[in-house]
Amino acid sequence: MEELREDHDDGTVARVAAIDIAKASGMVCLRVPHDIIDGRRIQQVRNVASTTNAILELGDKLLCQGVERVVMEATGSYWRPFLYLLEARGLDCRLVNARDVKNVPGRPKTDKLDAVWLSKLAERGMVRASSVPPKPVRQLRDFTRTRTVFVQEHTRHKHRVDKAVQDA
Repeated sequence: MEELREDHDDGTVARVAAIDIAKASGMVCLRVPHDIIDGRRIQQVRNVASTTNAILELGDKLLCQGVERVVMEATGSYWRPFLYLLEARGLDCRLVNARDVKNVPGRPKTDKLDAVWLSKLAERGMVRASSVPPKPVRQLRDFTRTRTVFVQEHTRHKHRVDKAVQDA
């Protein structure tokens, strides 16, 4: 646990968590004000597995810390379990585009440094949330995509049978 001294203007988020999400885990950086000394911040960085139980446990810990906002960035669709489970815990979650966050030349690239950088941007309100549709729209999209896959598979099998008949 590190103590950092930083001056903040109004409009910042006092208690923020940022998650840099990979396939099997997420690097979490929690930044909260120091309990005793004004103007100081406490920063905790740790790795969390991408399992349901680990994410739910993370959500409970963030709620206990009084986190006001959780910001996460990921490539691909690895963000989904984190976003869905932490939202279900009642946290204000925002998905941000990695391209918007990492366009800083000369900055070293590690998951831990990315999580710290993302949390600093989030506490200052410098990240823009990506559009994540509401749950009913997400469910409809999933059903539509699943149906499309089934229709494509059905057509593929019909063509294979037709080809076998033609060859015979």
